[in-house]
Amino acid sequence: MNWDDTTDETAPERLVGSVADGEDQAVEAALRPKDLGEFIGQEKVREQLDLVMRAARARGATADHVLLSGAPGLGKTTLSMIIAAEMNAPIRITSGPAIQHAGDLAAILSSLQEGEVLFLDEIHRMSRPAEEMLYMAMEDYRVDVIVGKGPGATAIPLELPPFTLVGATTRAGLLPPPLRDRFGFTGHMEFYEPLELERVIHRSANLLDVEIDTEGAAEIAGRSRGTPRIANRLLRRVRDYAQVKADGVITRDIAAAALAVYEVDVRGLDRLDRAVLQALLKLFGGGPVGLSTLAVAVGEERETVEEVAEPFLVREGLLARTPRGRVATPAAWSHLGLTPPQAAQTGNGQQDLFGT
Repeated sequence: MNWDDTTDETAPERLVGSVADGEDQAVEAALRPKDLGEFIGQEKVREQLDLVMRAARARGATADHVLLSGAPGLGKTTLSMIIAAEMNAPIRITSGPAIQHAGDLAAILSSLQEGEVLFLDEIHRMSRPAEEMLYMAMEDYRVDVIVGKGPGATAIPLELPPFTLVGATTRAGLLPPPLRDRFGFTGHMEFYEPLELERVIHRSANLLDVEIDTEGAAEIAGRSRGTPRIANRLLRRVRDYAQVKADGVITRDIAAAALAVYEVDVRGLDRLDRAVLQALLKLFGGGPVGLSTLAVAVGEERETVEEVAEPFLVREGLLARTPRGRVATPAAWSHLGLTPPQAAQTGNGQQDLFGT
């Protein structure tokens, strides 16, 4: 189970005990499972991690370095905190974009305590000089700090205490092989099945003191895109609707009505997803169309369409990438209630996307 990542990319490092700003951050922290027994889903990764940590504790040693890959919101940050808790070690959190110089990384590494867990989110976005320093730190527990410049520069070796690096990435293919090979364990996080998300929602509802029935949880789970973070966010919004518009109890009808207000349809598509599909279908006849052209049509940045909307649309089978551009699939026409230009007109085919 995962909730919104809390990595602060504006600072080289951040201790977990820092005060979170805003109600949502506080709620997310409260909902995070504290051990593997509470963590829902990802059975293979959980079993493998449990073996890694039990063996390390039996040897009285620091756990091997861990690499967690997968889409955002699947539990990478939560698992890093669980690793620290299971190893009875402190944890420090930073992110790849925050480490732009080798000196930034050296400062963090030199202040680690023995056995401490260093969580490095978006590790694939770390600068190359820092990445090269990390090789030696992971393998030999030492770094060479360069003092001076030019011919007079001197490398001063700095010994580090044994520590566990937990790296998280949404794009494992961008990691260079020398870095990837230095991790003792690599786990890939999969998208959740609806029944697993229902368990996540029931657990969170219980912690939030929200009454929800089985059908209400199923309705939210079906629109959560296979991601616990999204499931919990939608649960909080449905809770608000139920408290204001109903008696506070989340049923299937209440969940459907609430998610219609928040523009999340029956397949989990939000406003941006539908805007992309509508532009592709209505303006470009289903494609093919270039990504930049499609982004201009919906008034968004190219990167936003490519990284936020497109992965889910492709995974849902609503959009395809081709050498000539983006193309809508028959399922996209059906989902928006439209008829492809080549097909005979048999009616307007409109349907209520937010209904049940």
